Amino acid sequence: MASTLMIQGTTSDAGKSILVAGLCRVLKKRGINVAPFKPQNMALNSAVTSDGGEIGRAQAVQAQACGLTPHSDMNPVLLKPNTDIGAQVIIHGKALQDMDAQTFHKYKTIAMKAVLESHQRLCKQYDVILVEGAGSPAEINLRDRDIANMGFAEAVDCPVILIADIDRGGVFAHLVGTLDLLSNSEQKRIKGFVINRFRGDISLLQSGLDWLENKTHKPVLSVLPYLHNLHIEAEDAINTDSITTDEKHIKIIVPVYPRISNHTDFDPLRLHPNIHFEYIAQGQAIPDCDLIILPGSKCVRSDLKWLKDNNWPEHLQRHLRYGGKLLGICGGFQMLGMAIHDPHGIEGEIEGEIEGEIEGEIEGEIEGEIEDKTGSSSGLQLMDFQTRLEKNKTLRKVTGTLCLNNSHVSGYEIHTGISEGKALLRPAITGLNFSDGAMSEDQQIIGTYFHGLFEETSACDSLLQWAGLQQPRSVDYKLKQENEINRLAECIEENMDIDEIIKLLT
Repeated sequence: MASTLMIQGTTSDAGKSILVAGLCRVLKKRGINVAPFKPQNMALNSAVTSDGGEIGRAQAVQAQACGLTPHSDMNPVLLKPNTDIGAQVIIHGKALQDMDAQTFHKYKTIAMKAVLESHQRLCKQYDVILVEGAGSPAEINLRDRDIANMGFAEAVDCPVILIADIDRGGVFAHLVGTLDLLSNSEQKRIKGFVINRFRGDISLLQSGLDWLENKTHKPVLSVLPYLHNLHIEAEDAINTDSITTDEKHIKIIVPVYPRISNHTDFDPLRLHPNIHFEYIAQGQAIPDCDLIILPGSKCVRSDLKWLKDNNWPEHLQRHLRYGGKLLGICGGFQMLGMAIHDPHGIEGEIEGEIEGEIEGEIEGEIEGEIEDKTGSSSGLQLMDFQTRLEKNKTLRKVTGTLCLNNSHVSGYEIHTGISEGKALLRPAITGLNFSDGAMSEDQQIIGTYFHGLFEETSACDSLLQWAGLQQPRSVDYKLKQENEINRLAECIEENMDIDEIIKLLT
């Protein structure tokens, strides 16, 4: 059986995902057969796995750091929020059902069984399992039936490292306070601290480190420096940083609707030196640009309503009238059509656009009744097709040819819905025995279900040239990902005693 080490954080975005990814690469370089694991994740960025499921994007990056193909066992419970109090629950890579917070809290005892099954399977295949916690282990209201942090660590009896972000401020309060709120047995599991994103003179921090070790009787295992311009794909939060250069040639904007998903699609554009890339949030003026991209959406009908409420249809019409290009990806593609139908009430009620209602029952081992709303939403009506949302989700990795100029494209599909209509007779992408998406006759509008369009250099160049960038020279994004993981691993090796970390695994 494998040894297991867990990384927990004092807050969200403390650096758990990054530390696990970096340690995965460090151990891989030392010849250790290592795999990542996150018991429970909440994120709208997901990845398709080798077994036809989906997991959080962060675990896919960590798998890459291990030199592995992502598998659903690496993230057995994934929550994809669809309201402020509810989420789609995905177990072992497959969507189970939507649950509100109270229902999922009751379901956790069942979900823990799935978590432990996945962990045990990984333990039989690998020598080391590096586990990422979720949020903070000191959330008092979430400690009952916890499966994400100490509840899991106690169940599998593994050591824990606690990481905190000094760049946020209050790092000593975060560490000491978190430790103080844990039970005695949980405190004993904490084998040391990591302080993340430090910048400045390390000697000025030493007195604080000495105080922390004397106060807690636990070692500071590492102080990791702030790595400027580090690019590791985000677990969920939108990264608005972009390359700064005087050589901007085209402008691309993306609306940030409430349930935007898989925005990592746009990292190759955000980091491109010849693109002025901008996310447009609610309340921001919509600027003129060369290309507008409608991104994926977890709740396509409600996000479509958000677009309408924020005057995007009028702006899109003006944008197209003046020769701008428009690209819709996944849910954004569905919005381009004439209508989106929800005959099973998958997305629930959309105010002002309801045509009927049905009742259903929660499936699985939690019983009860919920009320689902069926209905239809009129689309942006820019392409002649309609979409019907279905209960089964399409999950697959795909390769094909971009119809613009026959360049190779690879990506993945994660969507609920089937699109049909005349517009699809002019597909955007073709492949072996399939066609995908649509392209308008004047080639101003393209829609596709493909995520990851811009990661393939040739496809990225083709799309940027279509958008108006002359002589595009896109970077090799996949090589950049590898270089950034290696850069992170080198930083960890320089600033952490890896032999001490390995001792925790014995």
